[in-house]
Amino acid sequence: MAPRYRPQFIVLMGISGVGKTTIGHVLAERLGWRFFDADDFHPDANVAKMQRGTPLTDEDRQEWLDRLSLLIGSCVASGEPAVLACSALKRSYRAKLRRGHEGVIFVYLKAPREVVEGRLGDRKGHFFNPDLLESQIAALEEPVDAVVVDAAASVEEIVDGIADALG
Repeated sequence: MAPRYRPQFIVLMGISGVGKTTIGHVLAERLGWRFFDADDFHPDANVAKMQRGTPLTDEDRQEWLDRLSLLIGSCVASGEPAVLACSALKRSYRAKLRRGHEGVIFVYLKAPREVVEGRLGDRKGHFFNPDLLESQIAALEEPVDAVVVDAAASVEEIVDGIADALG
């Protein structure tokens, strides 16, 4: 677990299907903070590509990461604490999101493959094509500077774990 302090901005990260959006809504509500889903910031071309089952490239993700970095900077500058659900799969992506913003912490939601596959199979109405799971796993560079949480636990256990880790 990371050091205990109250961050100003929490990025819930991990591969698709670990529960970032669900946990993000509950955590933000518990903290009384705003919630943002990084999926809402993807350019239309990225969404279409993922719907077709084509993995995004680093180049595809740059505009999206720029949008998210601006969001984080805006929240931090205005003193508005927030939770962001975002895959943030690579170290370079996390560095771009953090980009010198103080008070940003990453929480890595980590779950076994079979749990993720089950959740993706049950998911309805989301643009992410479950065939992309393999590309997400391949792209993931596990963080060394994040709070790590067992995302196979219940929503309440996960949120409690995050709250305990952050103090």
